Amino acid sequence: MNIRNSKRGIACAFLMVALLTLAAACGEETSGGPKGSSDDGAGKEAASGEAASGTPAAEATRAVGPEETTATESAESGEAAELAAAKVSPKEIQNMLPADGKRPDPARPLPEDPPDGIQVYPATTNKTVDGSIEYGRRPPTNGDHDPLWQNCGFYEKPIEDRHAVHSMDHGVVWIAHSPDLPADQVETLRSYGEENYVIVSPYPGLDAPVVATSWRVQLKLDGADDPRLREFVDDFRRSEISPLSGNRCISGVGNPKG
Repeated sequence: MNIRNSKRGIACAFLMVALLTLAAACGEETSGGPKGSSDDGAGKEAASGEAASGTPAAEATRAVGPEETTATESAESGEAAELAAAKVSPKEIQNMLPADGKRPDPARPLPEDPPDGIQVYPATTNKTVDGSIEYGRRPPTNGDHDPLWQNCGFYEKPIEDRHAVHSMDHGVVWIAHSPDLPADQVETLRSYGEENYVIVSPYPGLDAPVVATSWRVQLKLDGADDPRLREFVDDFRRSEISPLSGNRCISGVGNPKG
């Protein structure tokens, strides 16, 4: 009787072990397939999520995009960016009395959107020098000049560079035109000569019909009716980068015609 019971117990034990082993195997198969498939699924889901959202690509675009835009804007802005950075040089004198001994007129800030085609030149010096002066460009844009400035207004004959440069040091816009400019266009320019801080004069040897110049800034124009001329005069008279801007242009040399 005891032997029979012992054999039954052993058989039951083997049966229980077999049932437990089978249950464990079934449990693994019904819980999502072979071992490791769940991790692979998560990896694929993560990869799919990145592809759908484009996160890595988007981050790359955001990182590169602004730099590319800045480079493009810098290339497009060109002279405008250089103008925005322009300042009066420590080598340029800023403490001379105005033409009439009164307080200077206030200087005006540089334009944020200057007319197309301007050329901006570096600062040099603005000392007064007796005698003739050789300039690196015609018409000159800045540099040392005669002790006397040119009176503002309209001139029928050419004026001296060294006097005009002194006037531009005071914030004047100098409109030079070809001597063979049509008469109707010359009359258009005459009206500019009636404005404050403007000089108009013929200039032999120009490579454009009209050239507008303020201290360190120049613009070649197609003619007196070029709309950029009006913009240039409004933007650059009494410019803040003219070292003696606002010192006026009266009591100097020259007799402008009305």
